[in-house]
Amino acid sequence: MAARGSTSDETFATVLAAAKAGASWACTRLWNDHAPAVGAFAQARGSREPDDLTSEVFLAVFDRLATFRGDADAFRSFVFSIAYRRLVDELRMRGRRGETVELVEAEDPRRASSAEDEATTRMGDVHAHALLMALPADQRDVIVLRIVADLTVEQVAEVVGKRPGAVNALQRRALERLRKNFDATRTPEAPSSDSAE
Repeated sequence: MAARGSTSDETFATVLAAAKAGASWACTRLWNDHAPAVGAFAQARGSREPDDLTSEVFLAVFDRLATFRGDADAFRSFVFSIAYRRLVDELRMRGRRGETVELVEAEDPRRASSAEDEATTRMGDVHAHALLMALPADQRDVIVLRIVADLTVEQVAEVVGKRPGAVNALQRRALERLRKNFDATRTPEAPSSDSAE
């Protein structure tokens, strides 16, 4: 995320004005500055198609660009408010229709070059994702928006429609739960040879 300050605000104002005027370079700049975080947020929150969701978010962002007023931080909140709503829509739709997963032969977990290589490669991501998914949805939203999207407490409050104090409380409870769940999954250290003597 770009450093906050008057220079970055002036640069953002220039990019925003150009994007509103239809300059493709400015729209590309807004996409490049924000799309990776939106995609990471969507993936961390369980979107089946985070790239598609990110594209939908930016179609909505560019459609509403003429009505946007604010600085770079307000724009980030604006983008993530749209991303949050689109994700909620996707999760609700999946809940109504049930889960379906397309079988892709190349991604079939029963086929791997080496089980050890596969496990080593995915262990960290799978473990982190499992810890996140063990959180209640409201705590998960707050943690992902704070860490992955790099939003302030006030911005998260705006995105999820809660007060900053409630966001702080959700964040505190989420971090406590993550710590307990992480501690529970750690394997105890084997006794050293010194203690065996």
